[in-house]
Amino acid sequence: MKPGKPKKSTTIRRNRITAYTFLLPNIIGFLLFILVPVIASFFMSFTSWNGFGNIEFIGLDNYVQLLKDENFKISFLNSILFMVISVPVTLFLSVLIAVILNQGVRFVKVFRTAVFLPYVTATIAVAAVWQLIFNPTMGPINGMLMKFGIDQPPGWLSSPSWALISVSIVYIWHSIGYYMVLFLAGLQSIPDYLYEAADLDGAGPISKFFKITLPMLSPVLFFTTIIGVINSFKVFDLIYVLTGGGPGRSTHVLVYDIYNSAFKQFEYGYASAMAYVLFLLILLISIIQFMGQKKWVNY
Repeated sequence: MKPGKPKKSTTIRRNRITAYTFLLPNIIGFLLFILVPVIASFFMSFTSWNGFGNIEFIGLDNYVQLLKDENFKISFLNSILFMVISVPVTLFLSVLIAVILNQGVRFVKVFRTAVFLPYVTATIAVAAVWQLIFNPTMGPINGMLMKFGIDQPPGWLSSPSWALISVSIVYIWHSIGYYMVLFLAGLQSIPDYLYEAADLDGAGPISKFFKITLPMLSPVLFFTTIIGVINSFKVFDLIYVLTGGGPGRSTHVLVYDIYNSAFKQFEYGYASAMAYVLFLLILLISIIQFMGQKKWVNY
């Protein structure tokens, strides 16, 4: 036994060195491109700096200014509204499609790929295509509506009343595939004997869905809700390409406002303060969701 110990210890040490070697690039990338910028932006949020010259420490002035800034208030409300529209609809449609595909329909792999394909397509390409679809004069949607007798169809991306809804439609269409895959994995982990027992008791499809499927899917639903909320607050590229924050300020969301403040107005301290308000908002919503999970999540 004794002669074998040094050899075993050497093997363990070599394995650890190999593991850390593979982890090192990711650790360095995390430190340089995530952790350091996050810490730097926190301290920058208490300063006034335009990217040139000296950095001036101004304390909580940036955060106080946010409370008076009408642009920030509009962006804040638009972000909340976008989240309220997009997340429930995305999760509902994802669950619906996953349940249908889990029934053993023919060509299930083809349909699953078709639903997932938009998610892996470049967001810029998706936005460019939907710009054509939403075109008020030449787009197929308005063309079809006019054939049905609607003489003045919506302006979609050019209308302040419809612009945020239009972006939400594109976001939902683009995101459904990702959540659908997660729900499919959750559905396939539900034991068959639960449905067999329900069949013996004479339960119908609707009863089985609400009494078995939904409760068993609640951990996945909880996870996807958290991820969905976070992703909805991070939306930027769709809005940048589709509307540019307009018309007016109807699609100005927090991330787009942060981009404007930092890279157009060069107010890096103010933009950092705005970013940390967004972080606290997401953190607060996540904490509320974690507090409420005990009442509806079944593990």
